[in-house]
Amino acid sequence: MANIAIVYWTGSGNTEAMANAIDEGAKAAGAETQLSFVTDVTADDIAAFDYIALGCPAMGSEQLEEYDFEPFYEELAGHLAGKKVALFGSYAWNDGQWMDDWAGRVAETGADIVADPVKAYAYPDDDALEACRQLGAALANA
Repeated sequence: MANIAIVYWTGSGNTEAMANAIDEGAKAAGAETQLSFVTDVTADDIAAFDYIALGCPAMGSEQLEEYDFEPFYEELAGHLAGKKVALFGSYAWNDGQWMDDWAGRVAETGADIVADPVKAYAYPDDDALEACRQLGAALANA
């Protein structure tokens, strides 16, 4: 059984809703989960997991949130080789390029991105939430 860490940052609640849906999907697929806001855990805590879902909205000019999430990710990146990883987040402008850039960074670590990242425009609609549940299940079954 997969034991999955789901770590996210949210400012408006959009990415938190996505994290909750991923948690639901992973649990429905039989996984155990640890759902955490990024400031409630350390990179060392999460490095102990083999299955990791990371969520962060696009900020500024299509980048990860810079004060809490980016430093956490930078520290975690050195521990991602060989791990099963899923990515998700919301955006409200541009085209979501931050997610493609982030997926490229994660792939460079040697992590196995288990499915296409899920990105939602603003608050995730029903389709986006279902995609998040499916992402959780995909990670649980990876």
